[in-house]
Amino acid sequence: MSLFESTDRPLEVTLVVLPDTSLMSLAATLDPLRGANRLSGRPCYRWRVVSPDGRDPRTSCGLTIKVDGALDPAAHCDLLIVLAAFNVHRHADAAFRHKLLTAARNAGHVGGIEAGPWVLALCGLLDGRAATTHWEDLEDFAAAFPDVRTVSDRWVVDGRFFTTGAAAPALDFLLNLVRARQGQALSLEVAGLYVYDGMRAGSQGQSPVALGRIAARDPQLAAAVRMMESTIDEPLGVAEIARRAGISRRALETAFARLTGKAPGAFYLELRLNAARRLIVDTDISVAEVAVRTGFSSVSALSRSFRRHFGQPPQQARRDSSETSGISVRPAPAS
Repeated sequence: MSLFESTDRPLEVTLVVLPDTSLMSLAATLDPLRGANRLSGRPCYRWRVVSPDGRDPRTSCGLTIKVDGALDPAAHCDLLIVLAAFNVHRHADAAFRHKLLTAARNAGHVGGIEAGPWVLALCGLLDGRAATTHWEDLEDFAAAFPDVRTVSDRWVVDGRFFTTGAAAPALDFLLNLVRARQGQALSLEVAGLYVYDGMRAGSQGQSPVALGRIAARDPQLAAAVRMMESTIDEPLGVAEIARRAGISRRALETAFARLTGKAPGAFYLELRLNAARRLIVDTDISVAEVAVRTGFSSVSALSRSFRRHFGQPPQQARRDSSETSGISVRPAPAS
């Protein structure tokens, strides 16, 4: 039976939560199921929350989630969902991947949320399929898994497998699932529980800057911001951005000042520095590679700008993050 087929039969869901998972992604995945049951007055969804070894996993924000037990690879379910965010290579060891492969064979459909697609790809489950993951990791994901067709969509369904970006795309996916199975009215009611009126299709791209309100007020400015996001590694001049967005440089500067309070060049630099900081504190790639990926001509050029903006050099930011977060590192290609 299709996952997206209208039915009165409850969907049996198993959520596998790895340590260092984002609490928000877990809530965005699980709570719409609860909301659908509450608002419909019937058990549309039944679920179990499990971990790889049965121990209660600690999320990336430090809160511990109580689980129902360990993943049972022999148990059957309609939908198996893997949730992960940081330190995937540590948490998804060979023993767990072996269990997950068996569990996937016993599931009708299989999904990965945020860095969950990394776990599925490490198991070879996404080979030959289209998939997405959190926007920060798309480039590394594509490099690590050349047999997977990596796309930047918010969520992707390919056969019996689905993958999503982080919390908001997961919520979009679950609301679309409710709409397909129980109807548009219930899906809108569930969205209303969270005062969420921005449900988006899976084919919409992920973006590090929330452009919804900006796009409505100034589509040319939104186009300029998207252009900046897509050229972090090879920055364009402000005049060139204005030309491609179909607006004069002066009009672009005025629009940026009005809606962001910054000049376009300063906004662009901040985007690049924020991207650099994410790579510094969330991965273990070299500072030289960070400089290349964020459009700086050298490590020293990155370090000077980084220090001016964040008040410390990149190396110190990495050390401080490691000491305070237990080295929560996002997935990166295995060496």
